Amino acid sequence: MHNRKGAHWRGQRLAAVLFDLDGTLLDTAADIALALNRTMVEYGCQPLTLDEVRRMIGRGSPILIERAAASQGRIIGASTRTEMVERFFHYYGRLEESNEDSAQPYAGAAESLRTLHEAGLGTAVVTNKQHRFAGALLERLGLAAWVDVVVGGDTCERRKPDPQPLFFACDSLQVPPSDSLMVGDSVNDVQAARAAGIPVVCVSYGYNEGRDPRTLECDLLLDSLTELPTLLQVS
Repeated sequence: MHNRKGAHWRGQRLAAVLFDLDGTLLDTAADIALALNRTMVEYGCQPLTLDEVRRMIGRGSPILIERAAASQGRIIGASTRTEMVERFFHYYGRLEESNEDSAQPYAGAAESLRTLHEAGLGTAVVTNKQHRFAGALLERLGLAAWVDVVVGGDTCERRKPDPQPLFFACDSLQVPPSDSLMVGDSVNDVQAARAAGIPVVCVSYGYNEGRDPRTLECDLLLDSLTELPTLLQVS
């Protein structure tokens, strides 16, 4: 077990930090756009711009596919959506082996994860990305050693903005939600954290489904994850 004595949030002892992945720890939009556009073209749609895709990221792949199709005036049925999601997974999963992947950690992400982990906090990634893709990204980018638990969009019955994945992460870390902090970039993270009774800090540079991050009803907005260890008084 971790020695959880090295951090505080607004005067209260903190035992764990839960991180969103896409738009918070990692910039993955270009890879998502590449796989999405290959799927869209396969189904007779036009490719989308990177900015358009950034505004659609946030609630998992099925919603991403729905939004992409709707942006071109197409309403897709459940079976077609399932097919398109599988094709998206196929293209996304092949990016690394074809050396087309470009995802990278944001400034301060690796350093903050390492600092928090070495200070004895439990660390988790709670994402709507499929678990296999999230875990592979963390491994490839050298972050996995500082993450205790990975909760993907397919780990639980429900995904963010439902609080279930956050509760699952806390339970896996053996930490009460009240001793945890959520770090994210979108309204999904804020809503999930509020429903779980967990304070939430957001970054200003993420995706947030195209909305201004300053509109997020979070407890604090950070411009960089480099600020996080100091904010939490990590010792």
